[in-house]
Amino acid sequence: MSKTPLVGSVIGWPKLVLRLEGAVLFAASIAAFAAQGQVWWLYPALLFVPDIFMLGYLRNTKLGAIFYNLGHSYPLAALVVVLGLAASSPLAIAIGAIWFGHIGWDRAFGYGLKYATSFKHTHLGDLEKPMQNKK
Repeated sequence: MSKTPLVGSVIGWPKLVLRLEGAVLFAASIAAFAAQGQVWWLYPALLFVPDIFMLGYLRNTKLGAIFYNLGHSYPLAALVVVLGLAASSPLAIAIGAIWFGHIGWDRAFGYGLKYATSFKHTHLGDLEKPMQNKK
């Protein structure tokens, strides 16, 4: 891991704020889910389904980043919620809320939108960890 931040990544206080926003989004998604009257096991069962968008990495990092970012940014999750509202479907709204929760969870733990250079290069920084000296 280089000593300089990845170009295009957020550092310092703004990075902490973005991670806190992720935690807030995660909590809000739980509240929105609860308001839909769905069974509680549905939330943990579907929380990591958006990670299916990582499958693009099986082809290459450029396609992987495109698909990952589609599934880990707000527009598709918002579309599911809007369609759920239009159809008066509490289940669709709940699924959209879970999707937002997944995005919030990832952001809270520092997993940001990906650059095409590497899965570990995100808008929230470089996920590569320096090697720890074990003595």
